[in-house]
Amino acid sequence: MPTAPTLDHKDILKIRLQMHQREHRDLDEAIHALDQSRRADPLTLRRLKKQKLALKDTIARLEDELTPNIIA
Repeated sequence: MPTAPTLDHKDILKIRLQMHQREHRDLDEAIHALDQSRRADPLTLRRLKKQKLALKDTIARLEDELTPNIIA
């Protein structure tokens, strides 16, 4: 019976990073569309911007974990 391919920790981090980057981009587009409509609820906009900022922090943390900090 064939075995399923396994992912190592780095592969999983890369997939999570791509997923969060896509979600960040989608939020950015949603915020932009709501902003352009001029009828957006300010509370909704604030909530989406806060969510986008949290994603940015998560993306930065994942990138740091994937890219070792080598001091030359």
